[in-house]
Amino acid sequence: MSPKRTMLTFLIGAICGGAMALLVLGEGSVPLIASGLALLSAGIALALARLLTIRARDTNAAQLQAEMAVEIRHRARTDTVTGLANREGFEVAIGQWFDDGEQDGTFLFWLDLHRFTEVNDTLGHQIGDKVLHEMAERLRKRAPYDAILARFGSDEFLVGVRLAGKNEAEALAGAISADLATPMRISGHRIESGAAIGIAELGDKTSSLEDLMQQADLALFHAKSGARHHICFFNKAMSRNLVRRKEIEAELRAAIQKDELSIYFQPIIELESGKIRAFEALVRWFHPEKGELIPEEFIPVAEETGLIITLGNWITRQAARTCATWPDHINLAVNLSPVQIRAPGAALGILEALKEAKLDPSRLELEVTENLFIEGTSDTARFMDELAGEGVRFALDDFGTGYSSLHYINRYPFRTIKVDRSFVSGPNNGRRSDAIIRAVAEMGATLGLEIVAEGLETAEQVANVRRAGCTLGQGYFFSRAVPDHLAAKLLVEEEAGDSAKRRAS
Repeated sequence: MSPKRTMLTFLIGAICGGAMALLVLGEGSVPLIASGLALLSAGIALALARLLTIRARDTNAAQLQAEMAVEIRHRARTDTVTGLANREGFEVAIGQWFDDGEQDGTFLFWLDLHRFTEVNDTLGHQIGDKVLHEMAERLRKRAPYDAILARFGSDEFLVGVRLAGKNEAEALAGAISADLATPMRISGHRIESGAAIGIAELGDKTSSLEDLMQQADLALFHAKSGARHHICFFNKAMSRNLVRRKEIEAELRAAIQKDELSIYFQPIIELESGKIRAFEALVRWFHPEKGELIPEEFIPVAEETGLIITLGNWITRQAARTCATWPDHINLAVNLSPVQIRAPGAALGILEALKEAKLDPSRLELEVTENLFIEGTSDTARFMDELAGEGVRFALDDFGTGYSSLHYINRYPFRTIKVDRSFVSGPNNGRRSDAIIRAVAEMGATLGLEIVAEGLETAEQVANVRRAGCTLGQGYFFSRAVPDHLAAKLLVEEEAGDSAKRRAS
């Protein structure tokens, strides 16, 4: 009890005690005085009760305000869709580990969901929210009890966790990846997703939360560049690679605008007759300062940044214009990236390029790799069916190097299969690779498909794939990729040779 309250209580007690004593003595006017003292004590008691009530009310109000402030702060730091922490909540929670000096063994997982935008666009935001909620529940069940979980953007999640080492982090990441990749059924829809995961570990050169998040983000960038459900740990080389990639991206944008890129053409030969059947269009970049940059260096950057859409459309237009100048029996092959195919209006853009060049669609063959079908989206089927309906042909490129499946050949409108060069001229080619080529060629003959052997470099290799049943060949043995004027020269020379043979006969 406070000193003021103790003193006031003592005073009331004293007054009441004195009044009772006077009433007992009962002499003269004493009873009147005693009655006055009793009334005074009663008034003081009422005043004290009122004071205590006001104080209690103020205390309750202050407590209520404090509770409301806590609730408001909690809501401000919580994602409303998943119930996990949001960006602010995550930074506050994991920042406490740094403040408390408990950051030893800290790992940060940065996850990016696959195909979430597609779910939102095709099924609506309500379904999308349910997907996010389901993913959050799976993370809750899999992550350690003391992990910090957050939704960090529309389809990204963060997991802050303290583990014994990298092996334990790798095991946890693998389990999370498997959990998120498991198909789910929401409102009658079967949805397949999964996530790319970038992981950073707090180390000697990661002294702050900002450093840790930058490294995890960079690891995620590399994870998204790999196969589906890919997991990637940060390493120092990523920083150097990122600088180089950003430099290539900026220079490639400028190169497209300045028309520094060129289209080269490599002939595809009929093995039976030795004549040119088609040319494959290949992009070349001759940098004014750095010289020729190989496609393996800039094409991945173009795909990661989305520049491949602009670049691919440009290649198709330029190559179609060149092909339109060739004899009608010579076709054109163009490689397509999965990123291009999934871009809005992709099929229409190709048809417009053919129309502009006045090239018959049946003379164009689009080459795609098996990586295109890993996602298995309906957009891919629509793209291929739409163009095939207009007469465009499709080739399955690099067959045998990816997730080879006869399902692709049966489901999609392929007219050509290109056997990867590793079976023809690779370091391990031999009896086994020859048997594989023969099997693919026999299948092609049964299904009415053209079989192209890539990477032919010697006369012996040409003879081998021809005996195996391949119908077409491509490689340095016949010709390297050449500029358009030299491609035209090859056609003129071939026609001249045919004319000479006709005259001789």
